[in-house]
Amino acid sequence: MCPVELDGNSLTRFSRRSFLRYSAAASVAASIPIITEAHLAHAQRRRVAKNIPADAVRIDANENPLGPCSGACASISSLIPEGGRYDYDLTLKLVSTFSDMEGLKPEYVMPYAGSSEPLHYTVLAFTSKDKPYVTGDPGYEAGMYAAKLSGAKILQVPLTKDYAHDVKAMVAADPNAGVLYICNPNNPTGTITSHDDIAYAVANKPKGSVILIDEAYIHFSDATPSLDFVKADKDVIVLRTFSKLYGMAGVRCGLAIGRPDLLAKLQFYGMNSLPIMAVAAATTSLQDKDLIAQRKKINADIRQNTFEWLTANNYKFTPSQSNCFMLDTGRQGKEVLAAMQQKNVYIGRVWPSWPTYVRITVGTHTDMDKFRTAYKEVMASSTAGLEPMPLPERLRDTPHTHLS
Repeated sequence: MCPVELDGNSLTRFSRRSFLRYSAAASVAASIPIITEAHLAHAQRRRVAKNIPADAVRIDANENPLGPCSGACASISSLIPEGGRYDYDLTLKLVSTFSDMEGLKPEYVMPYAGSSEPLHYTVLAFTSKDKPYVTGDPGYEAGMYAAKLSGAKILQVPLTKDYAHDVKAMVAADPNAGVLYICNPNNPTGTITSHDDIAYAVANKPKGSVILIDEAYIHFSDATPSLDFVKADKDVIVLRTFSKLYGMAGVRCGLAIGRPDLLAKLQFYGMNSLPIMAVAAATTSLQDKDLIAQRKKINADIRQNTFEWLTANNYKFTPSQSNCFMLDTGRQGKEVLAAMQQKNVYIGRVWPSWPTYVRITVGTHTDMDKFRTAYKEVMASSTAGLEPMPLPERLRDTPHTHLS
């Protein structure tokens, strides 16, 4: 993270009240469990198996099996001897590289160790017991954990019949909402919310609220990015990560992009320096002009091949543009998940509002071949736990629940 320069005058201006407020926030931040996709996937795995075999097919955590690009690996390797030193210049280079590419001022970009930290910090900064957290359902759950810590009411708004965020319902969910969270493409469905819909949310949101747009999976899709709202100085924070298309989930680097006054509120919850290897790898990845197109095509080809097989076998799924999708098993999703693990194939978790669906990560060609074999065997099973499950009445006509 960019260093904060404090000279004598700055220290004088840093009043006792500010110090106490920062110290209190820092104390809270130190006790905040940052929930990531890795935690959620690992918790699901541990419910069935204590040890994951080395040869297991792991398509449960939206990881990129390609890993970092060759240039990023070289950057990491070259910096290992320098691992004993801090290097803020590398962080500044990452910020300037990204801001130059996107036509942003550097002060609108703040780097973190992945995008989970700024996701949590944004929720903590802008929600409270009087300012609810509004999210899509099914949607990525990490923000809800942060909202619980802030004491905020959590409002889950069902996706539309087209699997997009119902932005009109989200805007109307509570006039005092603090954060409206839009993951685009959505995790777990992999589906898109249009730029026009997001523009509606930005223009009609509750006064004083922030639109938090998580673009972790944006590079896999044809979705229009939302950085234009940041450039227009709207109450918007956009999250980007190097964990997905860039294959750096285990390296940890991400960005929060927003107006400086919004980003400043996040800093009260954490201002740690970043690992120099992660920062250098992220910068090198950005500088690889062909990387996004190449990896987007690889993922799209494998995803399309999988969708064709699912369609041929009459299996229903969400029309994803991401590296994950939701698959309707027509049965108890948790039982299907457990049965797949018995075949050494680890698939994603179940969302309570869609009990028959499981999330599938797009893996390698080999991963998906093994998935298809295992899934067909599981679906042919006649064991009691895998009997077809009738949908609740409210889910029979549409793939989503209703806001209660």
